[in-house]
Amino acid sequence: MEHKQVQQFAKDTIEYIRTVIKSGMNLLEIRQKCEDKLLELGADSFWYWDIGAFVFAGDETTLSVSGREYVTSDRIIGENDIITIDLSPQNHDTWGDYARTIIIENGRVVNFLEDIGNREWQNGLLMEEMLHSELIKFATPDTTFEELYYHMNEFIVEKGFINLDFMGNLGHSIVRNKNDRIYVEKGNQHKLSEVSYFTFEPHISVEGSRYGYKKENIYYFFDGKLMEL
Repeated sequence: MEHKQVQQFAKDTIEYIRTVIKSGMNLLEIRQKCEDKLLELGADSFWYWDIGAFVFAGDETTLSVSGREYVTSDRIIGENDIITIDLSPQNHDTWGDYARTIIIENGRVVNFLEDIGNREWQNGLLMEEMLHSELIKFATPDTTFEELYYHMNEFIVEKGFINLDFMGNLGHSIVRNKNDRIYVEKGNQHKLSEVSYFTFEPHISVEGSRYGYKKENIYYFFDGKLMEL
């Protein structure tokens, strides 16, 4: 199975869960619904510590933890809440990797950025859009993982945000074994074009805020141009 197909399982699962999430739901229930949907669509397992959906809400959205240590809380979604879902579907040894932050207002998912009433949340999601746009403008086949690390972290700071990632990186290569990943981090001199696919997944916040934001896509080069998988 191709990576594009497995990534589509994740995209379709996020679209599905956006129609299901509402206030009063438990995060464990949301995780179960996401994992069940991934399996229904064609995933046969979950590549990151056997967890298909990492789900955080409210002030948990600033947490950055390894899958080795992750535990889904039994938190209940509020009338106005913020939820981050990070999906890790796998079919045999082919991965997907996809994350979105979802906003709940008046008990229901807000589907369009311009309709978000909470300005802090809206600004956080707008910043994620800016980061992914900046990636596409900046990255070339000759850009190294380290160059991308420095450029994007400087961009985050310039815009008044901070990087929440517990390792300070912004993404990783998509491989067949999770131990073979290389990262968008300081010291990594590999060129982006040396890997078939890589993720870009800035996890950001504003200093002193209770809330974090994440948007993750897989990217690759085609005829020298960066494309989203």
